[in-house]
Formats: sequence, structure tokens, C-alpha cells
Amino acid sequence: MPFVWIGVLLIVLKWFELAPVAAWSWWAILAPLAIAFAWFEVLEPLLGFDKRRADDEFAEMRRLRIERQFPYLRMQTRRVKARSRG
Repeated sequence: MPFVWIGVLLIVLKWFELAPVAAWSWWAILAPLAIAFAWFEVLEPLLGFDKRRADDEFAEMRRLRIERQFPYLRMQTRRVKARSRG
């Protein structure tokens, strides 16, 4: 995500022709966006970060749903944890 913000900032600086970015090539301006594209489309799926994030979000939604449906279970698990510490 930082590469996206850097790319947007460089485009804005180039658009308003602020020095030293005004003299740079468009290839240098768009390079951070190309790196961000490569990260999100190639490296992240290759390393499994996208699946891990989706699995974590699903687990959190499941945990919240169970707590809403069965509030008494939450109280019992707290008691069990308190007993196991002692």
C-alpha cells in the first residue's frame, strides 16, 4: 500500500510540475505503481497472504457470531480459564 501512496504523490507532483519531480521521466513516476501491482497481483497470492487474511476475517466473524448466539458460553470459558490459572 505504501507504493500506491508514493505513486499517487509522485503523479500529483509531476502534474503540478514541482521540482525536482517535474524533470523526471514518467517511467520513474509510475514505477511505484508497477511495484504495487506486482505485489498485489503476483507476490501476495504466491506467498498466501491473501488467503491468510481472508481466513482470519472469517474466523473473527465466526467467533463474533457464536458469541452473539451463545452468550453463556463466553462466561463459561472465562471461568475455565480462571480455574486453569490457579
